Amino acid sequence: MSKPILEVKDLKKYFKTSRGPLHAVDGVSFTIEEGQTLGIVGESGCGKSTTGRCILRLLEPTAGQIMFDGKDITAMSNEKMRLQRRDMQIIFQDPYSSLDPRRTVNQTIREPITANKLMKDNNAIEQRVLELMDTVGLAERLINAYPHELDGGRRQRIGIARALAMEPKFIVCDEPVSALDVSIQAQILNLLKKLQKQLGITYIFITHDLSVVNHFSDSIMVMYLGQVVEKAPAEDLFANPLHPYTKALLSAIPIPEYRETKRQRMLLQGEISSPVNPGKECRFAKRCPMAKQECFDCGPTLQEPSKDHFVACHMV
Repeated sequence: MSKPILEVKDLKKYFKTSRGPLHAVDGVSFTIEEGQTLGIVGESGCGKSTTGRCILRLLEPTAGQIMFDGKDITAMSNEKMRLQRRDMQIIFQDPYSSLDPRRTVNQTIREPITANKLMKDNNAIEQRVLELMDTVGLAERLINAYPHELDGGRRQRIGIARALAMEPKFIVCDEPVSALDVSIQAQILNLLKKLQKQLGITYIFITHDLSVVNHFSDSIMVMYLGQVVEKAPAEDLFANPLHPYTKALLSAIPIPEYRETKRQRMLLQGEISSPVNPGKECRFAKRCPMAKQECFDCGPTLQEPSKDHFVACHMV
């Protein structure tokens, strides 16, 4: 059995607003084993990306503990964290805005190598850049191209090559295919899977596309308004969703018309709770078709009704 590479305990991130603290991430806990992929799903504003950035300390957590490879990175100084980030990288959502438009492919990929002084010989760096370009499927002729000269798929490959330059153990993939065409999405996902198999990389895969996360992840964590509402192995979650929010998300996945199976669409109605100064009630209660008074009196905690399947719902 693989050892846990990442353990997150009661992670919280609050942002100050004029009306009070906005609970972007509120008490998130999970573990990822080495070489595995955890998919994080939920609608926009649920705290997926904030969770990923807090884990890398691109955003400083308000509270909680993050253990990476046996080390508590929440207590690390900025200098130690800078060294630690060699093992922890991120692929951003927008492959255009995450690249410097004034830097060529060569300059972008070599930047982390030179900034961290991994190599000093210019010829060795050049060779490493070409090697990374080949790994992610970028033609050598594009080495001096600028981002505006390339399509979305090639730009995202630059972002992946830049992340791989440090030979990381762990990568946060923050909606890496959401801005790409469907055919390009498949290429990037296949590339990430191939790299995981070759290099043993651990992924957090953040997305709102459940059909994508099902094929890419070993386990899936569903978030709603900053909290985890369900977490389970990917096959188990799709075969037996327990939380009403998860059921609503799965019911929205399009099914090709030629299939005989018809899925009952679950439409969510009601008001979305405010993440600013949320009360003790279940944050999904106002939209939940199963909600009872108990849900408004006190929010549920994560329980494990079956092995490795966790859910936060009074009705389960």
